[in-house]
Amino acid sequence: MNFIIYDLEATCWRGRPPRNVQEIIEIGALLVNDYGEVEDVFSRFVRPVVSPNLSAFCEELTSITQEDVDRAHTFDRVIEDFQDWGHIWDEDYVLCSWGSFDKRMLKQDCALHDLESDWVSPHINLKKQYQTIRRLRKPTGLRRTVEREGFEFTGIHHRAIADAENLTKVFTKYLDMWQY
Repeated sequence: MNFIIYDLEATCWRGRPPRNVQEIIEIGALLVNDYGEVEDVFSRFVRPVVSPNLSAFCEELTSITQEDVDRAHTFDRVIEDFQDWGHIWDEDYVLCSWGSFDKRMLKQDCALHDLESDWVSPHINLKKQYQTIRRLRKPTGLRRTVEREGFEFTGIHHRAIADAENLTKVFTKYLDMWQY
């Protein structure tokens, strides 16, 4: 079984998104085996098509620049590379993210680009399961969770690859407790 621990960054604004559409602008993921060993890393920017210009708020929050996304491929090409990288068509896998936003965004961007989205399941909402495992009254953010578990939060928060790497620390600590 492959566990694909992933995080996404998306276009964002201080207010409502233009046309009420956010798009994925970065995918970061780690491929983890049954033993909790990281086998590979995926990190790519994605060029948005509905609102191709990043807001100042988005650049400030994520540290992703307009140049980063301008040089990137669009979602349809990047997601094909992601699926190949994760061996999605050849091996058993489960996608794992912190919350439900990332799964929703994958499905939405697949629909936006007229792509199949059945592959987005199976999926584990690690945030929800972590809340149950730790018997917390309410869910906590990723950074706070990583630090609560005794790890240093490394990299830039709100960058997909850094958030995926930090999430993997929590995932591997509780490797045998996730339900899928």
